[in-house]
Amino acid sequence: MASSDQPRAQWLGRWGFMLAATGSAVGLGNIWKFPYMTGEYGGGAFVLVYLICILAVGVPVMMAEIAFGRRGRGSPIDAFRRMATESGRSPVWSLLGWMSMLAGFMILSFYVVVAGWSFSYLWKTLSGGLNAGSVEALAAVFDANNASPWNLGFWSTLVTLATMVIVGKGVQEGIEKNVRWMMPGLVLMLVLLIGFGAFSGGFGEALAFLFSFNAGSLSSAGMLAALGHAFFTLSLAAGAILTYGSYLPKSASIGRTTLAVALADTVVALMAGLAIFPVIFANGMDPASGPGLIFMSLPVAFQAMPLGTLFEVLFFVMLSMAALTSSISMVEATVSWLCDSKGFTRRSAAWSTGIVLWLVSTAAMLSFNLGADWTLAGRTFFDWLDYLTSRWMMPLGGLGTVILAGFLLDKHVMRDELDLSPTLYTLWLLMARYVSPLGILVIFADQLALFTVSFAQHWPWLLMILVAMIAVGEFLSPRLRTSLAPR
Repeated sequence: MASSDQPRAQWLGRWGFMLAATGSAVGLGNIWKFPYMTGEYGGGAFVLVYLICILAVGVPVMMAEIAFGRRGRGSPIDAFRRMATESGRSPVWSLLGWMSMLAGFMILSFYVVVAGWSFSYLWKTLSGGLNAGSVEALAAVFDANNASPWNLGFWSTLVTLATMVIVGKGVQEGIEKNVRWMMPGLVLMLVLLIGFGAFSGGFGEALAFLFSFNAGSLSSAGMLAALGHAFFTLSLAAGAILTYGSYLPKSASIGRTTLAVALADTVVALMAGLAIFPVIFANGMDPASGPGLIFMSLPVAFQAMPLGTLFEVLFFVMLSMAALTSSISMVEATVSWLCDSKGFTRRSAAWSTGIVLWLVSTAAMLSFNLGADWTLAGRTFFDWLDYLTSRWMMPLGGLGTVILAGFLLDKHVMRDELDLSPTLYTLWLLMARYVSPLGILVIFADQLALFTVSFAQHWPWLLMILVAMIAVGEFLSPRLRTSLAPR
């Protein structure tokens, strides 16, 4: 087995990894994005396609990532290089590790801004700042919250500091110790909110909306959205799951652990729907309210109900915790690489990463106020971070992972690491070789179609970006060859 030269920290047990990996997967995507996407794309039909995609696309990719991390015992860069060279493949495959680590950092750079909304709204709830009587009034509150760079910058900085404090304490004392209370706490608050929703008067309507299948309500755009969200909600190809896998003990079953994480992630998403939609339906609101469902529609609904303020506080505490568990995981790949490859101490790696993260996230934060007019091809800096990572880098990283795992590694490598029965291993191999790549290519096909339209409209700017990337690549190529050389 390939291994690093230094002893590597490990989770105290399988349960610690499951909580941390579930915390990585469970974030704003489950509690903020999943409910409004379900509302936009037809309810139960969207949910069913989403569940199928989790099993067919997400689980095989996640199993491969965890196996790469545990066998490679290093950052994504080191793990990909060790896995490739062990099977006689080129160390250039470590470029997938570079891309996944960069994708995770870029995602976190705009994620801390969105996470800052959660913390900001928690404070507003406690201080009475959300006492508005209409969705329109709360939309004005949301706009004012983003219009001030000092306000938005304060909350995103707070998220960055909290993330680095936890990560800087290490795998066991920092990450594992905190997720051991954060994740159960999050689930407990969801249960309380579901109980509140059960007596709101809209629970039956919410159940029917989430779990009744109406094929006519799902468009091709909805099916594509379900496929994309299933892939991205598990934090795949962003360095987080692979790095967490590198701390997994050899005795833990990757198959059972992956299924448990995927199941927990899906259950939390469905619980979020059961917590949110009863309140929305009880107040006669539209479940297809889009991204404003949580920050504009839901507070108005809470205020109209008995004990609504108490449960509104619980909701935004839960949202803030979910945001923090995901931000912890997304920075871990970079911190791991600095410790493994550059000799940084854990604390210095965390704070060095935090400084760079703060600078980049500040630029993303300014996209909502002072830099709102600073656009390239119609997108702000915040939009570009989201677009490049979710539409290109993560699908490409996932595709490369399953191709390497399914076709190019020696047969014994994945069989030994996954430790599945012959039947289950054959099933995983079938999914990794054909089903998962096909799903990812469908996402790519959609983006290529959109890119063609965008290129026709903005080709001068895009051509300049391409030339700049080639120039940077030529400048870095000798350094990359040096860094990718076998050790």
